[in-house]
Amino acid sequence: MKNSVLDVMRARYRTLIRTISSLEKANEGLPGCSIYIRIHKGYSYFYTYSSSGENYLGKKDFVLIRQLVQKEQIKQALEAAELEAKVLKKDILEYPKTTFEKAYLALDDRYIKYASPLIFSDEDYAKEWLAIPFVPKPFSKDAPEYYTMKGERVRSKSEVIIADRLYIKGIPYKYECPVLIGGVVFHPDFTILRLSDRKILYHEHCGKMGDSGYVEDMIDRANKYAKAQIFQGDRLFYTFESADHPLDISWFNDFIEKNYR
Repeated sequence: MKNSVLDVMRARYRTLIRTISSLEKANEGLPGCSIYIRIHKGYSYFYTYSSSGENYLGKKDFVLIRQLVQKEQIKQALEAAELEAKVLKKDILEYPKTTFEKAYLALDDRYIKYASPLIFSDEDYAKEWLAIPFVPKPFSKDAPEYYTMKGERVRSKSEVIIADRLYIKGIPYKYECPVLIGGVVFHPDFTILRLSDRKILYHEHCGKMGDSGYVEDMIDRANKYAKAQIFQGDRLFYTFESADHPLDISWFNDFIEKNYR
């Protein structure tokens, strides 16, 4: 499985080992003494302590205070990183070789031809979902033709961009797949399968926001979504543009990662 729990744990462990090494090197050039704070009449006073005793640090010792605070921060970070690395190392060694997703593949060859997987991997689940046939919204004869990287026809250049970004990112989607909303058949621009929770989402691209009639229709459509318990920011997402304000796609990759993963 791609990005399995074990893969994530190993990646985190490697990050911790590099971090521990980096922190240890950063600590080498710092003073040998340590810092602590005393509170007197509501005021904070800094002191150093070492085997030779303690000393008060005043305003003139600003650089030393910063170095010692940095040393304390590194100490706490090191302790946390070392503890986490210790726990992760133990968990990695004890993690089972066969996860429940792979139990089907672990069956004896004499059994496997009679068995079927108990669950679908994300990849298989997406294939099954994408294979479900549907009748898309028809195009009028005089409609301009725009095609995505997948070779599917869409209605605008902006929808080509959106579709291609989803495709490149590996986000399963269907274009203008019909869905019944409040007794009315809608054709959302993009119906998206979010694999992390296998939730169906809808993305509407509102491409004519300078057209008052179009805006009224979109408001009515948004209200119908809401009445069907499909709420913006939960299962419904929008992008907007008008003739004076074309689609700004500069943030769309981050949008996909935040909402569609």
